[in-house]
Amino acid sequence: MSQNKRRTSLNNNRQQLYTDLYFAKGHWSLKIWQTLIAILGWLTVIVPIVVTGMSFAYAMSGKGFAFWRYREGVTEIEFIGVLLLFLAAVALIYTVSMAIIQVRKRERLVEQWPTYNPLNQHARNQTVETFMTERFGDADFREHVRNYRVEPDQNLETDQIQDLYAQKKLNEV
Repeated sequence: MSQNKRRTSLNNNRQQLYTDLYFAKGHWSLKIWQTLIAILGWLTVIVPIVVTGMSFAYAMSGKGFAFWRYREGVTEIEFIGVLLLFLAAVALIYTVSMAIIQVRKRERLVEQWPTYNPLNQHARNQTVETFMTERFGDADFREHVRNYRVEPDQNLETDQIQDLYAQKKLNEV
C-alpha cells in the first residue's frame, strides 16, 4: 500500500472525539442562548471597569462624568493600584530568577553532553529495525497484522535494547 493511500485510510478512520452543537448546523435556540450568556458575562466584566475608571478619572482631574464621588472609593482604587504594582514586581522578580536558573541549568547539564546526534539516532533506529525484523517479521507485517501471538522465546528481556546498542558499539570499535 502506498504512503498516500495509507495516510488517506488513516484520516478516514480517525474518530472525532469532540462535538460542539453551537457550531453545528441548526440549534438556533442554543446559539442564541449561549450568545446572550456570553454577552452578559462580558458586560459584567466591562461595565464595572468603565464605571470605576470614569469615576476615578473624574475624582483625579475633575473632568468627565462620575458615577460615584466617595473619597473612600478613590483611596481603595489607589490601594488596589499599589497592590497590583507590588504583585507585578513580585511576578517580575520570580520570572526573571526562574529564567536565570533555567539558563544556568541548561548550560551546566544540556550543553555538557550531546543529547541528540542524528547519525547515532539513525544507526540506532536501523539496529532496532533489524532486530525487530529478525524477531517478529518485516515492518509491513508488524504494522498491519490484526492478531499476533508472541511466543515465550520472543519476549524481550528488560535491558535487551540497551544491550543491543552496546553490542553494536563494540562491533564498530
